[in-house]
Amino acid sequence: MKGKTICKTLGLVLLALLILVVLYVVYVFASYHRVGDQSLSVMHCSSRDAVPMEDAVETGAVYRVTSANVGFGAYSADYSFFMDGGRESRARSRQEVDRNMRGIVAFVEALSPDFALFQEVDTDGTRSWHIDETAYLSDAMTGCEFDEVFAQNYDSPYLFYPLIQPHGANQSGIVTLSRHPIASAARRELPVESGFMKLLDLDRCYSVSRIPTASGKELVLYNLHLSAYTSDGAIATEQLELLCADMLAEYEAGNYCVAGGDFNKDLLGNSPEIFGVAAGENDTWAQPIPEGTIPAGLTLVAPFDETAPAASCRTASEPYSIETTFRLTVDGFLVSDNVEVVDSAVLDAGFLYSDHNPVWMDFKLN
Repeated sequence: MKGKTICKTLGLVLLALLILVVLYVVYVFASYHRVGDQSLSVMHCSSRDAVPMEDAVETGAVYRVTSANVGFGAYSADYSFFMDGGRESRARSRQEVDRNMRGIVAFVEALSPDFALFQEVDTDGTRSWHIDETAYLSDAMTGCEFDEVFAQNYDSPYLFYPLIQPHGANQSGIVTLSRHPIASAARRELPVESGFMKLLDLDRCYSVSRIPTASGKELVLYNLHLSAYTSDGAIATEQLELLCADMLAEYEAGNYCVAGGDFNKDLLGNSPEIFGVAAGENDTWAQPIPEGTIPAGLTLVAPFDETAPAASCRTASEPYSIETTFRLTVDGFLVSDNVEVVDSAVLDAGFLYSDHNPVWMDFKLN
């Protein structure tokens, strides 16, 4: 009799756990949604309301654009992330988020950009201690007035994994800052994988900021963060093809196009050779861009200095080690043929504050 009671109790416990799991799965799929295409608000600096063309971009002048994935403020050099095969799922503390955000922004500020692009900026996340990280980014453009555009990349349901310290629910996006007036901005939705994989990679987008030039054309500035956690990396190629089609249409209309951000592709094509560490089993996403993906009229700019080679990204399967950590350059730029690239490079920050180093490019409009 006693044995039957124990078995019955265990059965009820298992049934309750099964019901909880089913309810959680229903919640996750029911909560999943895509933000979609939308117009974005531009936060203008106060002096531009009256004279928006006063600081219009000019042909022939050299401008600098930077890009930095801030890694939601969690990735100090000794941080490892569970989705890359590491151990941690959240920033270690509010103080760590503050330290990392201030650190990466200081590196960008030192580059004195005219346009600054940021990715993986949390506005409200369990993993980032519910800190609105956009508040840190204005320091990157100190000493000047600037316009700002925020595009929400995703708004994820609560991920109850790892069980000890769940990744939680997170709202994250991409931020564009410009010393020159942004006339309008929009969010463009990118394709993502279907089924279960969409819950791992979440939503994806790029933002489009339209900046007037003195010639009457527009500098169309794109900020992007393509997919990483996918089954085979093919979806990031599809996303890139959509971006290229958009840029090519703008170029053919006479506008200047500059895209920057995290491509989540091996932009150098042979990063394991260059940096001397092979990819691990969790790095299958780190593939070169397939030949023929970038159409005529557009040029990929993969920042690289042969005299001082530095990667823009490290895998987070382990704390950073120059001897054992797989590194590659995934952050870079894409420009139309009427944009002349003067120079580009990776700022070697040693991955002190993010799993990405900032990249920069100097360019002219012809």
